Amino acid sequence: MSFSSTVKSEITRNTDISREEIISILSAIMRLSGTLSFGSSKLAFKITTENPSTARFIFKLLKDHLEIHGRLLVKKSGSLKKNNVYVIVISEDMGLKDLLMETGILRSEEDVFSLDYSIGEELVHTDALKKAFIKGAFLGSGSVSNPEKAYHLEFVVNALELAEDLKELINSYGLTSKVIARKNAHIVYLKEGEQIVDILSIIGAYNSLFEFENVRIVKDMRNNVNRLVNCETANLSKTVNAAVRQVESIRLIEKEIGLSRLSKPLREVAEMRLDYPDESLKELGEMLNPPVGKSGVNHRLRKIEKIADELRKGGL
Repeated sequence: MSFSSTVKSEITRNTDISREEIISILSAIMRLSGTLSFGSSKLAFKITTENPSTARFIFKLLKDHLEIHGRLLVKKSGSLKKNNVYVIVISEDMGLKDLLMETGILRSEEDVFSLDYSIGEELVHTDALKKAFIKGAFLGSGSVSNPEKAYHLEFVVNALELAEDLKELINSYGLTSKVIARKNAHIVYLKEGEQIVDILSIIGAYNSLFEFENVRIVKDMRNNVNRLVNCETANLSKTVNAAVRQVESIRLIEKEIGLSRLSKPLREVAEMRLDYPDESLKELGEMLNPPVGKSGVNHRLRKIEKIADELRKGGL
């Protein structure tokens, strides 16, 4: 089961909700995954989903809370996955017109009916209703990536006006969702792990939230360890390369002019480096008599390398 399916299965278990919340949930689902059709002068509405728990949830809300006995059809998907597709059909004689009016999808003004793709204030005028609408939107066309692979949550929306309204609704919780066009649809999306966690909390997917957070913690720890290892490896490589370079410079000086030509402080450090090529600057300094700090050892070795460079150029 995908992570999206797990989330949807979790948030559809609770059907003990108010009628207002049910209307907000259904309004979102119908807007994002429904189609209105006309046949034989009668209206029909189809809600389509590939998620069985979502289909059962919608069917139960309609039947138990709104006394609408829709028809549930099951057919095979035309995609390569050959998943089942669940279609809930609500016809005019089942009370469709009243449902469309109550969910704000159908508006009437002076006996003229029109479809409304915006999110009406009556659907989201309380915090509970805002959360219900976002929950319905996720059930209707939402998906969230497995956190092991990526942090990405999105809603697929057909109408730009609805996409912008949904974005504003989500962002009213201090989030930063954005809208982009993809093929013939508009995508409302979030890519930050912390904000996806907030959405999971908003829609009531608390078990999925804990699972997401656990994965996030493990990934963050793994990334931190990798960064530390990479940093240590880089530092070690830098130290080894510097030591090899220093030894080469000292050998050159020894061959060309002899170490006795160096001042006593430089000669002591040069001999110590030859005897202990793998030791750090700090450790070299501690072995000198009297001891010398790391910066002091580094300063002397730089002078030695400068002398070697001049020898290479024929300057001495």
